[in-house]
Amino acid sequence: MRERSQRFDPRQEMQAETFEVFHYKEPRPEGVEVHHHDFYEVYYLLSGQVEYWVEGRIIQMKPGDLLLINPLELHRPMVGPEHAVYERIVLWIRTEYLASLAEDGLLCRCFDPSVPNLICPSPGERPGINARMSDLVREYYSGEFGSQTCAAGLFLQLMVQLNRMVLKTGALQQERQVSLLVQKALHYIADHIAEDLSLDNIAGACFVSKYHLSHAFSKEVGISVYRYIMLKRLLMARQMLSAGESAGQVCTDCGFSDYTSFYRAFKAEYGISPGAYSAE
Repeated sequence: MRERSQRFDPRQEMQAETFEVFHYKEPRPEGVEVHHHDFYEVYYLLSGQVEYWVEGRIIQMKPGDLLLINPLELHRPMVGPEHAVYERIVLWIRTEYLASLAEDGLLCRCFDPSVPNLICPSPGERPGINARMSDLVREYYSGEFGSQTCAAGLFLQLMVQLNRMVLKTGALQQERQVSLLVQKALHYIADHIAEDLSLDNIAGACFVSKYHLSHAFSKEVGISVYRYIMLKRLLMARQMLSAGESAGQVCTDCGFSDYTSFYRAFKAEYGISPGAYSAE
């Protein structure tokens, strides 16, 4: 039997063409930076104190809750005290694979941006979710005859169950907002993403000094204003390239000052040039 991973893997890129599942159990890990990826994520909290930052909202989680993340959302976990054991199961899913499993992409509905990220299973639902997630991890890593076929079946059952829960309950979201100042900065960035977004301009629009804004933003979001803007622009660029837009047009529409800076930033983040990404 292959041992399932117990140590956090910092990579944010999938290796499998279908899905990958991880089971992590450890003391409080090092902080995870705000990030995004081009696949779906299901995050199942087993123990620990966790709040999840998702696009300016802070979602409060408790053990037994599930979080659904789609590829358009910047996010990061914020883990509580070091003495608390932090345990979770994380499932990564290729968007194309999930869409292929049912007509009209029915199994993708739970990841729609209009659907709340948080699922809080009822007391009656939790034993089933826990058993299915645990069985999925065990089969995925067992290496026994038919284990991958069995894991694929368990995965399909889980996705049907998650969609049923979302459709049935609407998944009430337990969340709080970041400060009004950071909200204003996030909205300003979203509204002016293709323009000059210097720290001076953003701070001026928020009527604070750039030093105060920079400190508040880094503390609440977890990354600098500059890094956040870069991630938003690159995420937007990748979506536009996937839709068939030319790299030159994408560079302009996403607010990069010139193609060289766009090329370098895109390749540094994704390990591939914009032109090569378009050709995939």
